[in-house]
Amino acid sequence: MRKTIICILALASGGLALPVHAQDHRDLHRAVDAAIASDIARDRQAERDAKRQPYVSPGYGTIRTAAAARNACAAKAREEAGPGAKIVGRIAASTMSTGWEVEGEVSGDRGAVPFVCSVRNGAVSGIMLHAAE
Repeated sequence: MRKTIICILALASGGLALPVHAQDHRDLHRAVDAAIASDIARDRQAERDAKRQPYVSPGYGTIRTAAAARNACAAKAREEAGPGAKIVGRIAASTMSTGWEVEGEVSGDRGAVPFVCSVRNGAVSGIMLHAAE
């Protein structure tokens, strides 16, 4: 919202000379008010969407296939294992009633570490890396 207002104020203060000089002070206030109202409406719509789909993962999108579950869990495992981590071997996804359980192995600064990842209702709901004992 602030970016919109700053942009409008910057344009009004000299960024564009022709339209600004042709408008009076009330037109600028209307434009700022419209930008604020638009941002408020967009924020409220985002909140409504989040309530309708609470399990959608923002980083990975809606996970609807086993391949998408494997990809999302692989990305999460690499993130958890640290910089430069890589997936070792194949990743297996087993179907569950509300999603998938994904198993694999990731190599990172601690060596090769097996992981188990849970995908529920279209999102990564948890991941566990098995530390060497």
